[in-house]
Amino acid sequence: MPAIRSTLARRGIAAAVALPLLALAACSYGSESKGDSSKAKVAAGSKKIDGLDAVKIGYFGNLTHATALVANQKGYFQKELGATQAKYQIFNAGPSEIEALNSGSIDIGWIGPSPAINGYTKSAGKNLRIIGGSASGGVKLVVNPKKIKSLKDVEGKKIATPQLGNTQDVAFLNWAAEQGWKVDPQSGKGDVSVVRTDNKITPDAYKSGSIDGAWVPEPTASKLVAEGGKVLLDERDLWPDKKFVITNIIVSQKFLKEHPKAVEAVLKASVDTNKWINANPDEAKAAANKQLEADSGKALPAEVLDPAWKSIQVTDDPLASTLSTEADHAVKAGLLEKPTLTGIYDLTLLNKVLEAAGESTVDDAGLGVK
Repeated sequence: MPAIRSTLARRGIAAAVALPLLALAACSYGSESKGDSSKAKVAAGSKKIDGLDAVKIGYFGNLTHATALVANQKGYFQKELGATQAKYQIFNAGPSEIEALNSGSIDIGWIGPSPAINGYTKSAGKNLRIIGGSASGGVKLVVNPKKIKSLKDVEGKKIATPQLGNTQDVAFLNWAAEQGWKVDPQSGKGDVSVVRTDNKITPDAYKSGSIDGAWVPEPTASKLVAEGGKVLLDERDLWPDKKFVITNIIVSQKFLKEHPKAVEAVLKASVDTNKWINANPDEAKAAANKQLEADSGKALPAEVLDPAWKSIQVTDDPLASTLSTEADHAVKAGLLEKPTLTGIYDLTLLNKVLEAAGESTVDDAGLGVK
């Protein structure tokens, strides 16, 4: 698939302030996945990759992480890792996943662009690399139609985002600024009130009337619609070709250097999974929902699952130029000083996998390892 080429000038000013990391739950980064492919059958004669007993993979319980959900459920990761066990941790927020990567609790993770940028700049470019793409789209502004009937009506209202400095928080603050509204990025107070709310409780906050709408990823957006909310804006409509990165694949630089064969195996599983998802959308939707149920104890009802699934596009392309744009949005919002992102990508192994599969290679928009 063709890469989106960056038309933005590269930025060369070192980062001095990164997106804020919120407090982590004590002694815990994420929950272990249940019913995962660590139980998948290992082919007879399979060997451990790079001598590893296990590869620890992190992802969110969101449909925007569909590749990881389906690869777990269908056993794609375990198939490529052979006798090396695929182990999983489920996260609710990017900062905790970055902390887990830094501590070695996970080796590879599916994560949004803002936490990846934050983690990279905070470590002065020493902790992670983005090694592939995973998904585009799947983010909407959903509002109470009784209180908000048009985009201009958002002014003066209370709008939820998942977390201070997360990908959707940055996107909403940037959009609000483009409307001419002023909002303090830290407190969320201003012409619009930004209420940072965990995705798990956002639907309840909406039902209680404590928020008037939310800029959120799927399936939270479709959960709000099921509660009577209206989609006022689909973030895809704000981007060229309606594409923007919502989920990347990251790896610790140490793990990438020491275990490239294991990283390549995970990337092959990802590419194979995306190909299967695109060829079998209904089966893939069911597989993702089954894994969500295994991880959270509750499957999504059809009225939430179906519209949510349609708004997400899985992709191997990391859409690198849109990462640059999202970093610019964070700078404009006052959450990030101009960062140096050169070296954040290493797409060498992904392009090797894509070439072997007869697929088009992807571009790092000039932000790759030199």
